Amino acid sequence: MKISVVMPVYNEAKTVRELIKRVEDVDLEKEIIIVDDYSTDGTRNILKGLERNPGIRVLYHDKNMGKGAALRTGFKHITGNIVIIQDADLEYNPQEYHKLIRPIMDGRADVVYGSRFITTEERRVLLFWHSLGNSLITFISNMFTNLNLTDIETCYKVFKAEVIRSLTIEENRFGFEPEITAKIAKKRYRIYEIGISYSGRDYSEGKKIGWKDGFRAIWCIVKYNLF
Repeated sequence: MKISVVMPVYNEAKTVRELIKRVEDVDLEKEIIIVDDYSTDGTRNILKGLERNPGIRVLYHDKNMGKGAALRTGFKHITGNIVIIQDADLEYNPQEYHKLIRPIMDGRADVVYGSRFITTEERRVLLFWHSLGNSLITFISNMFTNLNLTDIETCYKVFKAEVIRSLTIEENRFGFEPEITAKIAKKRYRIYEIGISYSGRDYSEGKKIGWKDGFRAIWCIVKYNLF
């Protein structure tokens, strides 16, 4: 069973080298597909130095388009049986891939979300309003999808490859999260959640999602569930 790790990257020079090493260290057959979304902080130079590493493929956007666009590019190049989304910061622990893929490997799930909010694992205590925003977006999404997810904004989303191939992703930025949740709900794929650890960062450390993305997420919930 081969895993395709799709990694959107934008201005992560401080963390991307260490994160890639952590992914490489995971004891699974895998390919790492990195999409640089026109970084300007030196990230591209780091990635060019890693292109020859076995199992790594780096793709480059010629302008900044957003996380959803980077994932759309990466998904076109997957060759594995299972697809895992991995951000290029150090908020999530790649050693948890094993438990994230288990429901798919066991034949119970088509999609797995790694939840930061049902976990018994360690979790850095951070921003109240950001957490409240996440919970509100998930709540509204659940109202439309009739799912009982706890964390639709999580990075760790895992799919059978055929699920990804069955979907057309339209959103360029963080609207990808409610969009893909709506689309897998409509197709009635079997979805599981697993608690994960979370070492979050604040805006001074490079966090990029903002309040405008929250409003866009709500619009995407309505758009992709009703139209």
